[in-house]
Amino acid sequence: MIVDRNGDIHDDDNAELPASNDAEAEKQQQELLIKCISEDLGFSTGRPIAAYLIYRCLVHWRSFEEDRTTVFDRIIQKISAAIEARDSNEKLAYWLSNSCTLLLLLQRTLKTSGSAASARQRRRTSSLNSPKENQAPGHPERSVSDGRLVGALTDISQVEAKYPALAFKQQLTALLEKVYGVIRHDLKKELSSLLGLCIQAPRTFVVSPRGTGSQGTDMAQQASMAHWQSIIKILTNSLNVLKSNYVPPFLICKLFTQVFSFINVQLFNSLLLRRECCSFSNGEYVKAGLDELEHWCHWLTEEYAGSSWDELKHIRQAVTLLILEEKHSKSLKEITDDFCPALSMQQLYRISTMYCDDKFGTLGIPSDVVASMRAKMIGGSSSPSVQDDINSFLLDDDFSIPFSVDDIARLMVHVDIADMDLPPLIQEKNGSPFEA
Repeated sequence: MIVDRNGDIHDDDNAELPASNDAEAEKQQQELLIKCISEDLGFSTGRPIAAYLIYRCLVHWRSFEEDRTTVFDRIIQKISAAIEARDSNEKLAYWLSNSCTLLLLLQRTLKTSGSAASARQRRRTSSLNSPKENQAPGHPERSVSDGRLVGALTDISQVEAKYPALAFKQQLTALLEKVYGVIRHDLKKELSSLLGLCIQAPRTFVVSPRGTGSQGTDMAQQASMAHWQSIIKILTNSLNVLKSNYVPPFLICKLFTQVFSFINVQLFNSLLLRRECCSFSNGEYVKAGLDELEHWCHWLTEEYAGSSWDELKHIRQAVTLLILEEKHSKSLKEITDDFCPALSMQQLYRISTMYCDDKFGTLGIPSDVVASMRAKMIGGSSSPSVQDDINSFLLDDDFSIPFSVDDIARLMVHVDIADMDLPPLIQEKNGSPFEA
């Protein structure tokens, strides 16, 4: 099989091509496409080749206008099999990039204004007319193929899509959401074991009192931060995989925003469920780890980080309360307005009643302030035992898909078909998976 610089894909010139209006010819062309996308075709000028190849074939065959075709199902099955295999993060990112780009092309191509009934009526009416030049007998709306998989394509033009094409778009949307969810799940799973180690300070963690320090103290602190550094490494590796597969920046941003929300939920809930974690020294340890994440977000830039740092607001404010100096002199209004505006009264009460200063032995939140917290908490609830209700202070993880097809069309950069280069002169010899 040859892909030339004009974007035309066809069998070797020496091979005999069957009649293009024959059902067998259509089947062979589909076989070539499926065989081609089974391989990692890579990227051209930062754009996924497989997505463009699939799109250009479908346009060339006028598959979007067909009432019946098997090509959509075959493409979906091939992509689904690749996702289900989950061979590597690279493969998942590859198909995330391709499915997102292909969905964008479909969104800009398929018109859905007409009903299926009216489309079928137009089809029946047109079939009464004489076949036009270069049209296949029995398929008045479909041009006769010249034996190539794809023809020249210079722009995106909208077509009135039939049901198979619209169903294909829905299935592709579901696949995109699935592969995004798998990548997100795998990243959360990789982080979970480390987050459990990051909520309580190890014995080796030492912060020098009131600004004093030594080389030995600094080394011990660096060693105790190994788990946080491992988190940074996992995040960076994930970023590199996504960027190397040209996943759109807005999708990367959505992913990391949700992952940071997960980090916030895990750390905050662990803090509120373990009394030993609500201490001054532990607050210092978590604060040092959060500083590492903040530096990483700044390095990541806003394009990819988005609001990731803001997603940590609950654990950040809880830590601020733990390491707040002169707690005994703070009023409830100061705590809720200046230091912990995102925390509910139940959460503030929980932290205040479990807190202890294991480092300097200073007083905690005044008892009258804690009593005010309890009064407000009970007053705002129908349950008098709300302070003992775990669901009243724990956070929930977000499992939603944070984007829509419209978001993809709005946030992805303009797609220019005309300057898209398919693989130049792919022509392998015996035993090649590209051999027809």
